[in-house]
Amino acid sequence: MASLTYDEGTIRVDGEVSVPLPGVERDPRSESGRAPAYRYAQLRDALRPLAADVRDDVLDLVDVSELHSSYDLREYQRDALDAWEESDRRGVLELPTGSGKTVIAIGAIERLATPTLVVVPTIDLLNQWRGELEAEFDVPVGQLGGGEQRVEPVTVATYDSAYLRADELGDRFGLLVFDEVHHLGGEGYRDIARLMAAPARLGLTATFERPDGAHEAIEELVGPLVYDLEVDDLAGDHLAPYDIKRIEVSLGPEERARYDEAQGIFTDYLRESDIQLRSGSDYQELVKRSGTDPKAREALLAKQHAREIVANADAKVETLSDILDRHAEDRIIVFTAYTDLVYRLSERFLLPAITNETGTTERSQILDRFREGDYSRVVTANVLDEGVDVPDANVAVVLSGSGSQREFTQRLGRVLRPKEDGGRALLYEVVSEETSEERVAARRR
Repeated sequence: MASLTYDEGTIRVDGEVSVPLPGVERDPRSESGRAPAYRYAQLRDALRPLAADVRDDVLDLVDVSELHSSYDLREYQRDALDAWEESDRRGVLELPTGSGKTVIAIGAIERLATPTLVVVPTIDLLNQWRGELEAEFDVPVGQLGGGEQRVEPVTVATYDSAYLRADELGDRFGLLVFDEVHHLGGEGYRDIARLMAAPARLGLTATFERPDGAHEAIEELVGPLVYDLEVDDLAGDHLAPYDIKRIEVSLGPEERARYDEAQGIFTDYLRESDIQLRSGSDYQELVKRSGTDPKAREALLAKQHAREIVANADAKVETLSDILDRHAEDRIIVFTAYTDLVYRLSERFLLPAITNETGTTERSQILDRFREGDYSRVVTANVLDEGVDVPDANVAVVLSGSGSQREFTQRLGRVLRPKEDGGRALLYEVVSEETSEERVAARRR
């Protein structure tokens, strides 16, 4: 008789087994086999022919069979959930922001009726998910993060908190839901998925592929991309029809001189060092080099300075003034990459500001007042990019950012909400011409 047990992030295999077991290595200390906990589903499948001779004590799950949701899934949401189930309940769904990924996940929790851990990147999302789960399911919802450490059969955790307690809680859940699953590509966060035995795994994201190739690790730990839709697939039906307008502005003479000097330092270093930046991993290598090479560090600082110049260009501020006047009756979100610019815009245009310095309570109050119509405009430094529920905005203005496809898709998703009046959503890109910002934006599009 062979047995499987969970032991601090691993699956321990005792006894003799006559079939090959994926990922199992012999542990001479205990004279047993061990595999990382995420291999549990594979081990279970491999041992199925020997079920009568195998004792499986890996999971310690409580009964949560009475989980019922009031959501009526849209056709594409049902298709996404079906695709995930057909992939042995492992895999990633790539859908635009505003398409209802949370609703799909709630559908998965309802179908499986198993203890579930939902992992999210921010405190805002932690609170949002907890509220949604409490509203849908008549069960206590645990929380790990945001000042609480309470585990329930249905629990929401930040990536940081889940990482710290993964080996401790690895046998307590049958389903893992990773919201904004691309975060799992970070080397440390991967341990959340590695150390937990849950056989069912669902990843949610607006853009799965990472420039550093880490999505391949996510595929191994969570499953492959099993369903994806683009914004255009839903616009006009499930999302608002949308337009994108790019406005190019010129740097002032002083701004141009400072930009050319800083950008020149960066490009000269690349040329002298024979470095070509073809991918995100190439840039990461340059960052690593800067730790030991003073000239590389100087080049990176110059590049950062050049970005700040184009992001904070005076012409962008004046263009924003024109946009705000043009859309006086609309609900607007303004995105920037720099906190200083947020405060500058907040002061000039009397806009409520949300940055990483804004406390959770104040941020919630601003969003609530935006939701209720007391505020019609908000300016933010990136912190609303991922999944925070900001309903009914129909205009977004991007003044600066990384230029990544993920960031652009997330921002577009902030304004693509179902519209009852048939109106179109609109996103403005304000780009400094004849700069690297212009080239990046063009390459992304």
